[in-house]
Amino acid sequence: MVEKISLPVYRPKPDRFEKLKTLGEESRYDVCLSSCSGGRVPDPADPAHRWIYPAALPGGGIVPILKVLLSNACKNNCFYCPNRSANDRPRTSFRPEELASSFMALYRSRQVHGLFLSSGIYDQPDRVMDDMVKTAEILRRKYQYKNYLHLKILPGASPGAVEQACRLASRVSLNLEAPNPERLKEIAPGKDFSEDLLKRMNWAAFLIKNGSKARSQTTQFIVGASGESDREILKTTDDLYRSLHLHRAYFSAFQPLPHTPMESHPPTSLVREHRLYQADWLLRFYHFQLGELSFQPGGNLSIEIDPKMAWARKHPEIFPIEVNRAEYEELIRIPGIGIRSAERIIQARRARGFSDPAELKKLRISLKRAAPYILINGKTIKSRKQTNLFIEPNKIL
Repeated sequence: MVEKISLPVYRPKPDRFEKLKTLGEESRYDVCLSSCSGGRVPDPADPAHRWIYPAALPGGGIVPILKVLLSNACKNNCFYCPNRSANDRPRTSFRPEELASSFMALYRSRQVHGLFLSSGIYDQPDRVMDDMVKTAEILRRKYQYKNYLHLKILPGASPGAVEQACRLASRVSLNLEAPNPERLKEIAPGKDFSEDLLKRMNWAAFLIKNGSKARSQTTQFIVGASGESDREILKTTDDLYRSLHLHRAYFSAFQPLPHTPMESHPPTSLVREHRLYQADWLLRFYHFQLGELSFQPGGNLSIEIDPKMAWARKHPEIFPIEVNRAEYEELIRIPGIGIRSAERIIQARRARGFSDPAELKKLRISLKRAAPYILINGKTIKSRKQTNLFIEPNKIL
């Protein structure tokens, strides 16, 4: 019988604890991390865990990630940001060796399995990027750390700085914040959308395509801060998927923060953020085209129904679909049937066809959503609660 080894929990020294507390807390505004629902890892009463976030793995499960800023000092004056230069607040920074050794202590005690490192721009972008790269080099070379490392590319960084980041990181990201130059000027007039941001993303995309250690890049949009529409955000997102092979976009509903010029700006609904993620999912995995998404007057997605349901209601000529004969591409267009459940349907049909709705329910299909859109052996699924979803489809925009 193998003896179970209990590793000691890393408790940072008071000075490092305060830095981790401050810089870990302030990193939460950057959402370019596949965090699963539920926020931070369990045991929030333990202060050693307050900077650790659960990242969702593609195949399921979570992995704890240390998410931290190198510094919260910044010379930029973005209207939405608590770390803007005009804010009078305590500033603190890690030295590269200090942060690297703190992370390795957490890693060796198995409290974290990866690092997400960003920073305020306290000097010229390349000077800050140099300190971030030094942190990564210490981890990779001195400590022989080989696991996940996410580095933020800073606006205005040189080609050499971007190359160094891509050489060491598992993934890189640069936050656009807004979908186009006009919208960015509303919230960050000191940044040039094309020069400071998109150009750096193009450099990273070229390096990723040509064999850098970084295998992908991501970006973030602040939803509702600049008066942009969902259509604008998704158009830019779709363009990035096509032109730069962006791994994914993240959407962060704007929430006003005290002591910023936007503290009286109304907050953005979390439902709107959720709808953007649903639409993004349709573009990335369900083979939808941008032009197939339904937008309301003004360019936003419906808050009341999800984008897939909105599309289905707009196309009554396609439904209902016979589940015993439908192709995969048809199945994934049905509300209530996802990618995995479509695969389960096709696999189950190889043994025998479906004859009862209960058989579909066993495959984790939402019959409440799918019922109006499917047939089983030519028959509709009857339900007392079922309503006619095909009435006046032209009113669904």
